[in-house]
Amino acid sequence: MKTLLLTLALMAIAMPSYAQMDHSKMDMSGMDHSDHDDHEMSFKQVKNEMVCMVNDKAFTSPQIPVEVEGQTYYGCCSMCETRLQKDATIRKAVDPVSGLEVDKATAIIGAGPDGIVKYFENEENLNKYAMDQM
Repeated sequence: MKTLLLTLALMAIAMPSYAQMDHSKMDMSGMDHSDHDDHEMSFKQVKNEMVCMVNDKAFTSPQIPVEVEGQTYYGCCSMCETRLQKDATIRKAVDPVSGLEVDKATAIIGAGPDGIVKYFENEENLNKYAMDQM
């Protein structure tokens, strides 16, 4: 019992109180993001070759180029390569700002901090979407 009380006392001393914390860097769940810089947390443009266009996910290394009807798409594995070649619907997306269909090979692509991407018909729409995410 003494060990438990000593442990709790040490934890209370080591942890800053809620009143002492910088709440400006907390999200709605109360999670502190002070160790992340703002650039990392924002929605930003990514190069097409860094995206698996089947999983709609950004990666830190270039993906496998897949040539289809004169356009270059990208996939992360052989299964994605096959889907890009055979399924025309997977090669299209809807711009979340304009609501228009875009070809993923020619789209401007943006990614959030979670790596999930959105496809845009132009940079103006990407920038508008990014501003709305702030």
